[in-house]
Amino acid sequence: MTNKYFVIPLTTLILAACGGGDKAARLQQLKQEKTKLEQEIAKLEQEVGKTDTTEKVKTVTLATLDDTTFQHFIDVQGSVDARENVNVYSKVPGVVMAINVKEGQSVSKGQVLGQVDDRLAKAAVEEVKTQLELATTTFEKQRNLWSQQIGSEIQYLTAKNNKESLERRLATLNEQLAQTRIVSPINGTVDAVIVKLGDNAGPGTPNPAFRVVNSSSLKVVANVAEGYAGKVKTGDQVRINFPDINREISARINFASRTIDPLSRTIKVEVPLPADPAIRPNMIVHIKIIDYTAPNAVVIPVNVIQYTMGKPYVVVAKDNKGKMVAERRHIEMGRTYNDIAEIKSGLKPGERLITTGYQGLNDNDLIKL
Repeated sequence: MTNKYFVIPLTTLILAACGGGDKAARLQQLKQEKTKLEQEIAKLEQEVGKTDTTEKVKTVTLATLDDTTFQHFIDVQGSVDARENVNVYSKVPGVVMAINVKEGQSVSKGQVLGQVDDRLAKAAVEEVKTQLELATTTFEKQRNLWSQQIGSEIQYLTAKNNKESLERRLATLNEQLAQTRIVSPINGTVDAVIVKLGDNAGPGTPNPAFRVVNSSSLKVVANVAEGYAGKVKTGDQVRINFPDINREISARINFASRTIDPLSRTIKVEVPLPADPAIRPNMIVHIKIIDYTAPNAVVIPVNVIQYTMGKPYVVVAKDNKGKMVAERRHIEMGRTYNDIAEIKSGLKPGERLITTGYQGLNDNDLIKL
């Protein structure tokens, strides 16, 4: 085998070495140019971001603050009660023989509503009347005789005693007869006729014969929790809402119990109501008892209050060189009621509060309506 040798010219090796050096230098040059371009791009992006603020202007809604009266209420539920709501029973036991009224009828005090069996009472009255007639005649004759000094004094006194005894007995029987009539003890309206003809009526029966209500004399009755006992007193102003008739009125408490009920741990309050045909006994009402009033107060919705480091703040709108910007404002809160907060300090009437779009706003952020 013949060994063959290849001879590479020296110039070729030199050229190959020179070609590799040019590529490395070119690569290094391109990397430097890339770094410079990236720096220029970043600089330009920053400058464009500073001059083009259109995308960073946030749309908000404003509310101008005003001074008003803030009131805090104690909310309780009550019901309408008639101060004159009477269950009427027969005063004597007996069978009902007559019903003289119907439901919804107006009646006056002393009017006869019904009648129980009075036949025995009438018979007793008639019997005593007959006896009294005889006793009266006997007494008059004995008096005439005694005036003429005829007969004895004992005969005169006996006749006089018999007559007076029968008069007293007749008065008692007439009173018993009157009690067989079921009468209304008040002026009002017959709310219910409970008894029926033939029913047994009397003071010991489980149900009354009639119910009479004076609708012109109504009141609201409610029980207030023991925790508010020290804040509720006679004369306090209240607002009474009638959900069934969609009406609200203002009134004042005329009675607040000084004793706490040991079972319910509440105190009883009563509020008189004006005469109104739409208001009826046993209606459910919502009562707001005013226990705190702050005149000339600044109030805001609770939902706009945010917190940082446990401290409350809100965002208001301010003018900054002709532009509207946001400003965080730390506040001191007072009482709250129904999603409304009283602001003790930090806000003044006339300032513009951001009520929507306030989330994420910082000081000097641009805003628009």
